[in-house]
Amino acid sequence: MYRLSLFFHLFVFSGIMHAQSIDNISAVVGAEMLLKSEIEAQYAQFLSQGAVKSSNTWCEVAEELLLQKLFINQANIDSLIISDGEIDNEVKQRITYFERQLGSIERIEEYFNKSISDIQVEVATIVEQQFKAQRMQAKVTSAVKVTPAEVQDLFVKLDDQDIPTIPTQVEISQIVIKPKISDKQKDEIRKRLNDFRDRINKGEDFKVLAALYSDDAGSANRGGELGFVNRGDLVPEFERVAFRLQEDEISEVVESTYGFHIMQLIERRGEQINVRHILIKPKPNSQSIKDAQDEANRIINELDSGIINFSEAIIKYSDDESKNNGGLLLNPNTMSTKHSLNDMSDNLKIKIEGLKEGDVTNPTLIKMPDETSAYRILRLNKRVLEHKANLVDDFRMIHDFAVNDKKQRILLNWINRTIGTTYIRISDEIQGCELKNNWIN
Repeated sequence: MYRLSLFFHLFVFSGIMHAQSIDNISAVVGAEMLLKSEIEAQYAQFLSQGAVKSSNTWCEVAEELLLQKLFINQANIDSLIISDGEIDNEVKQRITYFERQLGSIERIEEYFNKSISDIQVEVATIVEQQFKAQRMQAKVTSAVKVTPAEVQDLFVKLDDQDIPTIPTQVEISQIVIKPKISDKQKDEIRKRLNDFRDRINKGEDFKVLAALYSDDAGSANRGGELGFVNRGDLVPEFERVAFRLQEDEISEVVESTYGFHIMQLIERRGEQINVRHILIKPKPNSQSIKDAQDEANRIINELDSGIINFSEAIIKYSDDESKNNGGLLLNPNTMSTKHSLNDMSDNLKIKIEGLKEGDVTNPTLIKMPDETSAYRILRLNKRVLEHKANLVDDFRMIHDFAVNDKKQRILLNWINRTIGTTYIRISDEIQGCELKNNWIN
């Protein structure tokens, strides 16, 4: 209902950045002002994304922004704090996005006709406002829970045409065999990183070496800088060392699930730190890849001969974290164990489409999420054919729908109450719109 378009787009930001310094005020919500340029920029962005232009589209955009200002105003009243670290991290991500779109920092400055420092300041202001609106909305609905009885009650009240049709879904388990990295390869990586460490201690720039040699593409173009993080944000092996460092100190070589690192503490703010690192990922050689293939084939032979069943083989052989969850392959879009054939990658769909329940595939070489290679064996555990949603097979989906429905109703009540107790003044242009809420009080 209230989709609150808080996602950041270059087009929208461009419209705001190019707005004139003297702007028409379209609304005042508490202590927050809504400028006409904000509405026009958001409106243009909606149209650029293919939204249907209608007589009320501009008005819908204006009301969404009024809602955003309402949440921001209440967030300020409630003293909701967005940490500098959160803002800094988001600003870095958005400047990096600009850089990818436009080609360089210089092109960004040319495009906006501002220095990069001025752009960062203005992006930080926008980020803080968006985060406040999101945080306030989350606060309003944070306590929402639904009981199984409420889920059932909602479902039985749905008209037949409102009950969704669920496409054919499958549940899949996997055994993943990763090529092993030899001790010799690991020692060579440690030696290489120690060489970098010595060079930095002798005066070379950590940032330059990270940009040239780090296998972490996301941070390499920022000189290895990760941005401010909290405890628990990093993998444990990395975090234990990072939080012990003094400013500018270079760590010893650290091994994590991602590979091998050296790191340098840039700055500490309370319980937040900003570090840069150089990551070297071990790369299996052709022999280790062949050994992994041979091991996967041996597992298939054991399964075929009945020496071991698939569940036992997952626990005994799989190199993936999914072994702790019965090898279940999670849907990356929903994090559910159910996969719609329509949403699968073509490679996975080809493997699964013709299987019967209980069938096992031959080993296939795949790319893992961390870009490493591995051999994977799949089993089709269950296939649920296309059907109308029901409480037995689709309880989780209906539960989530019920939670969202309850959140929307609570948000609507909160909006109506808060509008009634907030000073609001809107322009004649917005007053001419058919608004969902009573903004004139």
